[in-house]
Amino acid sequence: MIERYLKVPVLQDLKEKMVFIGGPRQVGKTFLALSLLSPKSSSETHPSYMNWDDLKDRKLLLRGELPAKQKLIVLDEIHKFKKWRNLVKGFYDKHKSETSFLITGSARLDYYRKGGDSLQGRYHYYRLHPFTLGELQNTGDGKDLLPVLMQYSGFPEPFLKQNQRAHGRWQRERLERVLYQDLRDLENIKEVSLIELLLEHLPVCVGSPLSIKSLKELIEVSHASVERWIQILERLYVCFRIAPYGAPKIRAVKKEQKLYFWDWTQVEEPGARFENLVASHLLKYCHYLEDTQGHRMELRYIRDIDKREIDFVVLKNKNPLFAVECKTGEARGNRVHHYFRERTKIPKFFQVHLGKKNTGNENTDVRILPFDLFCKELNLP
Repeated sequence: MIERYLKVPVLQDLKEKMVFIGGPRQVGKTFLALSLLSPKSSSETHPSYMNWDDLKDRKLLLRGELPAKQKLIVLDEIHKFKKWRNLVKGFYDKHKSETSFLITGSARLDYYRKGGDSLQGRYHYYRLHPFTLGELQNTGDGKDLLPVLMQYSGFPEPFLKQNQRAHGRWQRERLERVLYQDLRDLENIKEVSLIELLLEHLPVCVGSPLSIKSLKELIEVSHASVERWIQILERLYVCFRIAPYGAPKIRAVKKEQKLYFWDWTQVEEPGARFENLVASHLLKYCHYLEDTQGHRMELRYIRDIDKREIDFVVLKNKNPLFAVECKTGEARGNRVHHYFRERTKIPKFFQVHLGKKNTGNENTDVRILPFDLFCKELNLP
């Protein structure tokens, strides 16, 4: 059994406040919650687990009834109730001295929680990500897990099954639920078929600056519609975008964003899929430091008007920590690293790849190394 990376910090925070856990559909939020109720339990019949989608649980919650003598109560999908914030506030204020509360949701929980301030100061919020190399390396099984992640994603069900047929069915069914259930729960959308068309095309955009103009011409809708639909897909944890990093001494592009998927296996081209996988690992690192330590983290990329580019830059409290370039092969060092090293305040440059080549050490400004070693040395979650 893989112990999720958020288990320890969530348990610590539950001692003083409620904890909210958001994240993409089927990322393992319920499993994590049940593991906190009982280390040996993965059953949704646990007396402290209450799901708004269960009619019996819903009736109890609306009557204000909670399981008796429980130190932790999990409320799953309760944000589907229009007045959920006041209901949860009442439970917490009345029972906080003897009971902790964990709130989870399949859609983007932070989209709902921002609708009012009645819960302000009463909870900590976490974003749960799929499995990544850093989290799996901590299991200590010694297997080469990167090819498995590349093929089946880091979502628990397809990763654990490692079956191509099951993965294809899982991926299709998950996207259908996002489009035809979560989307309609969140937004008043009539053009679902057009959003589906947009979603079919977006994977080929991974790895390059995203052109809204090209997308609007392809789908034959307005610029505003495409931008709004992508924002909705971001709120549903289907994709995410990163902005360019504009250091003062480079002629950086300022507006073009890059798009990636939470499920990198939606991207067919191997190089773009690997870049997406690296983006997901780095976003998880940023969210982890934000949610556990309160730092302001940003994931960006560098590109100047002469098309010199580095795939990723990680910033902490507005200060760059390191930059990362992705290569599927064991290529020589990229001269672009040295170009940006002389013109920015980025202290470390990494070129990560799928091979075995390892040059430099922890004190080297520009380093080439395997991606699995990169994750281990930086202690990525």
